[in-house]
Amino acid sequence: MAPGVAESTPSPKFHLSSSLELTCFALCMAQGVYLIASFLQGSWVLDVDGQPIATDFVNIWSGGHQILLGEDPAAIYDVQLHKNAEAAALGHEFPGEYPWLYPPTFLLLAGSLALLPFVPAYVAWVTLTFSAYLAAMRGIIQHRAGILLACAYPGVLSNIIVGQNGFLSAALFGGSLLLLQRRPVLAGCFIGLLSFKPHLGVLFPLVLLAGGYWRTIAAAVATTVLLVVASCAAFGVQAWAVFFRALPIASQAALAEGRADWGKLQSVFAVARLLGGSEALAWTLQLGLAVAVATVLWQLWRSRISFDLKAAALSVGALLVTPYLFLYDLVLLAIAMAFLIRAGAGSRDARLDAYGIGCASLLVLLFPFLRAPVGLAAVLLVASLVLRRAVGIRVIPALHSA
Repeated sequence: MAPGVAESTPSPKFHLSSSLELTCFALCMAQGVYLIASFLQGSWVLDVDGQPIATDFVNIWSGGHQILLGEDPAAIYDVQLHKNAEAAALGHEFPGEYPWLYPPTFLLLAGSLALLPFVPAYVAWVTLTFSAYLAAMRGIIQHRAGILLACAYPGVLSNIIVGQNGFLSAALFGGSLLLLQRRPVLAGCFIGLLSFKPHLGVLFPLVLLAGGYWRTIAAAVATTVLLVVASCAAFGVQAWAVFFRALPIASQAALAEGRADWGKLQSVFAVARLLGGSEALAWTLQLGLAVAVATVLWQLWRSRISFDLKAAALSVGALLVTPYLFLYDLVLLAIAMAFLIRAGAGSRDARLDAYGIGCASLLVLLFPFLRAPVGLAAVLLVASLVLRRAVGIRVIPALHSA
């Protein structure tokens, strides 16, 4: 381990106040009731006629189904052909589109899910990935209250409703950080598995280099290579060629033409475009923020600050640097909150952190009513809490003196 890396220390005993516990319980009940009511009213999973509803999960399931049918991978990356497969999977047409944007490695998982009928696959997908997310949160908080906090976080609802992969991303991201100091090789394997969402893991190489986690880097590279080799063996090298051709086209549609809807994206890039800024201005602001985040993270991970605070900074930083960020991706923000809670447990500032986390959660909760990038505001709020702690203990002298 490189000099300057904080040693692992036992976390102070976690305590959940009765008022916070009651609030979390109320949020859990409210989200549960909403899901049950939505299902009974025909607005979640199945419509009033008993037909599957078109959500993001149909993208995953139909992609896997196309693979099981032996279709050419090019058909999966073709927007119209893939939509035809999605409509066939649902048994009816639907407005909009859910294009396949994942690397071929994710088809290995999608194909496994497609072995089940659509609805059982949906239930299995949400149940298994949600359980993994709960395990990561429980491990970080190191108290059974971690499960309550994980369930209460408003970002889980948006992920369950559409059947997205936010739980899996958060579980792999949080699990890798949780294991990094004690089991660095396994942590690297988790990071390698996260390669199906490369834009969320782009900062991992930077911080691992800064911290000197060489075994983790080696394990992450090896895992990624093995996944690529397995996907080539299963689907052919041509699948990767098609993927790399489709990627800039999808990026052009989402970020240049705004077909993803600026109000749904939760990034600085999207806010700039939403307010009428040019694409050049949006990229300038996004890249400027990414450089600033990377610089701060390099200093943090080279310092002797607590590992919990480093992990919180990386988790929130990963959400700031990507221009392509949706509300369901903000399940990862719960991981940042959990590490921040653990870093401040027993300190005088713990109450201020709790208020800030509560406000950030409220912003995420309000998104369906405002249809504005309030998720970005939530991320920036949590980032400010992390930065306040870093500046407060003089880890970033330049910022502190300023």
